[in-house]
Amino acid sequence: MKNSLFKKSALASIAVAVTLACGSAAAEMKIVSKGMGGEVNPPLAPLPPIPEVMDNKNTPEKIELGKILFFDPRVGGDASVSCASCHDPAQGWAWAEDFSRGYPGTVHWRNSQTVVNSQYMKKQFWAGGASSGMNQARSAAKGGVAGNGEDDLMEVRLALIPEYKKRFKDVFGDEWPLIRNVWRAMASFETTLISDNTPLDAYLKGDKSALSDQQKKGMKLFNGKANCIECHNGPLATDERYYNIGVPAAARWDEDGMAQITFRFEQYAKGVTEDMYRHIKDDAGFYYRSKNKWDKGKFRTPGLRYIAYTAPYMHNGAFYTLEEVIDFYNRGGVDEEGNTTSFPQNKSKLIKPLGLSDEEKEDLLAFLEAFSGDEIEIEKPKLPDYAPLFTKAELMEAKK
Repeated sequence: MKNSLFKKSALASIAVAVTLACGSAAAEMKIVSKGMGGEVNPPLAPLPPIPEVMDNKNTPEKIELGKILFFDPRVGGDASVSCASCHDPAQGWAWAEDFSRGYPGTVHWRNSQTVVNSQYMKKQFWAGGASSGMNQARSAAKGGVAGNGEDDLMEVRLALIPEYKKRFKDVFGDEWPLIRNVWRAMASFETTLISDNTPLDAYLKGDKSALSDQQKKGMKLFNGKANCIECHNGPLATDERYYNIGVPAAARWDEDGMAQITFRFEQYAKGVTEDMYRHIKDDAGFYYRSKNKWDKGKFRTPGLRYIAYTAPYMHNGAFYTLEEVIDFYNRGGVDEEGNTTSFPQNKSKLIKPLGLSDEEKEDLLAFLEAFSGDEIEIEKPKLPDYAPLFTKAELMEAKK
């Protein structure tokens, strides 16, 4: 994929949206938020149209094919786990447990992020391990504790299904369903999973009645005393940067034997040092990609859109309610027992006690609810059948 083209288009669209927002509600409130380096943080803004990916242009036929494949467990290892198994429409297009569902016989090791609005992102996954939606689909479908699929086996399965052969021929010109085009179709389908009908969008576009008085007070806290805007800014409510915010290690590392096995498997797969393999007790996040010690415990800022449907929160599902999240930040990045990250030397200086009163926390919570609009529901597609091994006439002849 020509990711640079995607980025250029995305940045252009977001820049337009930010300009519009600055000229409306955000400007009216005269909010100017500056980062630690003195730069002005982009204000919250309405979600722009999703950028077109130049080498994977959408068509209705490609989107429909991607939708079917998204729900088809035959795109995977043992034909039991589909994309929708871990990104369930009824669970915020994610998975409503601390760790995502794993491949049969395993458990995953991170929280499942929603695919809603995911195709706006420049990087995918908690540590930015995929550069596009296509790469995300491929990595998930083939990951050892996720889909665990093999290219040749998945292609053969699809080739044995007449409807897929026809659809791939019509959409891509494939004589044989090529696995690389599976990921292209899935990414196209995911561009339709957009949440842009929120109260916040309506307010930023000029409808001053879209937010309650309490939500407006919460917005002022978001941009001011609580300083959420430092990282949760722009149309997606994320700067897409990586931070160690103090989230403690998952308790399941100590309590769940299968989770321990998965954790060690991931350390080995990501190429950590022997000393680190033997002693690490927590997910090192962005470190696995950079191998810089100062990146241990850093994860990408998640967007806040659709947040009402995507609990639990954080990379390891540490908090099941937004009240818990607010309390965590208000305490300065420690949980109720005072526990914090296993990599305290890397904890961001942005994370410090906020001093919010109970009333202010309620106002902030009310504003966070404005990031979610209607729940995205679709009718699950009927999956196509394999071709029969024998025709009816051949079976009748065999019975004679």
